[in-house]
Amino acid sequence: MNSISLFVDSSVNPQLKIGVGAYLIVEDFSFKSTEQSVKTKIFENTSSTTLELQTLLWALESLNKELGKLTIYTDCQNIMGLEKRCEAFEKNGYVTRAVKPVRHAELYRLFYQKIKTLECKFIKVKGHKQKAKKDEIDTIFTYVDTVSRKCLRELIKPTV
Repeated sequence: MNSISLFVDSSVNPQLKIGVGAYLIVEDFSFKSTEQSVKTKIFENTSSTTLELQTLLWALESLNKELGKLTIYTDCQNIMGLEKRCEAFEKNGYVTRAVKPVRHAELYRLFYQKIKTLECKFIKVKGHKQKAKKDEIDTIFTYVDTVSRKCLRELIKPTV
């Protein structure tokens, strides 16, 4: 089976509550930026945390069901901590100590449901590194980040 790398990022305008999610699938690190395209999607009525989850779930839905090992690269701290929080969320019924529903509970449920069917690992990418300090992973992630930011700018650009 193939080794698949999934690079996921998003850009949001919090005032307009609109964002662009972006992902790139790289198989066996045969990345050629001119040959492979980043997929983008517009999300409305969203926030940065929500958008990161929405983008990841959208990307995971688009993957072939018969994939091999999946490595997911993200700069989202929330996503990085979700695997460790699953047991507590499920044990407490997605309710806080103050007996209020956990924010983003439905997205978390979908996340856990999806990753339980996959052989995947998550790797945190530190965004916005100096060019001289970037490795191949950072370069690919920057490519995805740049596309999401550019799409958001185009989306919210004032019309004259």
